[in-house]
Amino acid sequence: MQRRSFLAASAATLAVPWAHASAADLPKGQVKILVGWAPGGGTDVFARIVGQKLSELWGRPVVVENKPGATGALAADYFAKTKFTDGINLLMAHVNTHAISPQIFKSITYDPLKDYAPIVLIGATPHILVTGSQNGYASVQEVVEVCRKNPGKISFGSSGTGSVQHLAAEMFNMAAGVKSIHVPYKGSGPMQTDLIGGQIDFSFDTMTAATAQVKSGKMKCIVQTRLSRAKGFPAMPTMDEQGFKGFDASSWYGVVGPKGMSRELAQRINADINTVLALPDVASRFDGYGAEDGGGSVDKFAAFMVDEYRKWGDVVRAAKVTEES
Repeated sequence: MQRRSFLAASAATLAVPWAHASAADLPKGQVKILVGWAPGGGTDVFARIVGQKLSELWGRPVVVENKPGATGALAADYFAKTKFTDGINLLMAHVNTHAISPQIFKSITYDPLKDYAPIVLIGATPHILVTGSQNGYASVQEVVEVCRKNPGKISFGSSGTGSVQHLAAEMFNMAAGVKSIHVPYKGSGPMQTDLIGGQIDFSFDTMTAATAQVKSGKMKCIVQTRLSRAKGFPAMPTMDEQGFKGFDASSWYGVVGPKGMSRELAQRINADINTVLALPDVASRFDGYGAEDGGGSVDKFAAFMVDEYRKWGDVVRAAKVTEES
């Protein structure tokens, strides 16, 4: 377990023109954001950006605590089952922990829709259909064609069974009417190594993880997976534009509180995080990671979580994805 605190000194806080004068009305005690992944990943980066700004806004330390394991489920399970008695305790929810994994892994016993208090969507990032730079595929239609000519022989790597990369490939198989091989890895890093080396053929990798390799020329991007083009890749077409109507596979990040958090407190934190997300420097950093569409009301995020749970549940059942897949 690793911790890092973002401290805002009193003088610095007074210099922040957008700081709330009413920050003293928040619950006393430590402010903590729990992250289910190791430092440096997308979830951790977004938590630290938001945490630092909340620290300045509230004039008190915000601690980001990492509790990695089981693709985020370890932290989500701990958070759901812990009875917090003081302070402000928040969890960075993720599409894996709150929409996909609970529908696949029997060991997960928390309820992603009932055991947490939704607060706000932080943002959603597209995935990119990528291949090694040595391959010349220029469109998703060419990828479909090579899969059709080589049934059961073309491989798609992912960061693990039940990841969005995995399910995006299953969505592609069903939509294109092809059969490909799923090759799970323990994260995007080792998967990218084999993709670049030609041991696997494709991946629907996250934009956050793939951008550096694409820009360095080691991987080639073919298409992105949200309905609208990300600001960071305005020239790259979407799956929807290339004939896969309605194809939408993204990684999303949000903030939730404990089940018993009052609606008043959830709405207060929601308002403050919306303020943070609207800051030009925060928006610029998020654009660089491909994270968009964050913010909105508590109710909007709650409805979004329900929709995502249903959507990915349909994919899991239709593709017959299991923990052994």
